[in-house]
Amino acid sequence: MTPHRLLLSAAIPALMALFAVPASAETLKVVASFTVLADVVKQVGGEHVEVTSLVGPNGDPHEFEPSPADAKNLKAAQVAFVSGEGLEGWMDRLITASGYKGKPVTVSEGINTRTMEEDGEKITDPHVWNSPVNVKVWVANIEKALSSADPSDAAAFKANAEKYTRTLDELSAYAHAKFDKVADDRRKVLTSHDAFGYFGREYNVSFLAPLGLSTESEASAADVAKLIEQIKGEHVKAYFFENSNDPRLVKQVAKATGAEPGGELYVESLSDAKGPAPTYEKMFKYNVDQLAAAMAKSS
Repeated sequence: MTPHRLLLSAAIPALMALFAVPASAETLKVVASFTVLADVVKQVGGEHVEVTSLVGPNGDPHEFEPSPADAKNLKAAQVAFVSGEGLEGWMDRLITASGYKGKPVTVSEGINTRTMEEDGEKITDPHVWNSPVNVKVWVANIEKALSSADPSDAAAFKANAEKYTRTLDELSAYAHAKFDKVADDRRKVLTSHDAFGYFGREYNVSFLAPLGLSTESEASAADVAKLIEQIKGEHVKAYFFENSNDPRLVKQVAKATGAEPGGELYVESLSDAKGPAPTYEKMFKYNVDQLAAAMAKSS
């Protein structure tokens, strides 16, 4: 073989590699309703997804008011994810306004939900993500939806989902290690609204709150007075406010009971990149550490 032919034959594979079209040439455009869910979708989708969160960092998903930019993002999305269970009451209006043709994937399907009586009605608690055990169900549903939308990257989604599920197991073990050694009568805290039910169920922590499952509800004077008596009777020592909610009511209750401030919790929203909770993993650990420190202080 002549030197010219040798060079040419050696160059052909390199040229083919250069112009080869990858199995998945495009990145999936994905919309998630709020930051916590957006982060979990990113963990499963990896480099194959471009995720936009409708509710931004430190935002309240109960009281969110969508903008024209949100309608534009939703219309352009190939897959949309919501948590469900009544959290995103604004989503149907946004779908209509945007002209989005798909049906959002409800990631909480299959979770063992809690129900509560509120104002004489039975309501499902939508705050499922505050237990990593529930987020494992999210991960399975997200993997299935992404694989359906982009079958050529299904193996990557599966690997990412398996890896992140192990992370969620580690987070749950971390919380148990912190709380299991705390005396039962010390596992009680005051928060702004009733968003920690699944966390409480999993780690045997009691959360008392002046507001119900939604920040849109209002506490009556009688409800607040009853809560103050309960906190005094049960000797609740610490209170927390939430990054996405107005802290005034919980501070008022705390002042009347003598409960000490334990800090801020991230309940329905991640912080921005500079804050202590820019990912779900960091958010959950941060909340566990804050709560455990307050319980240790009160013992």
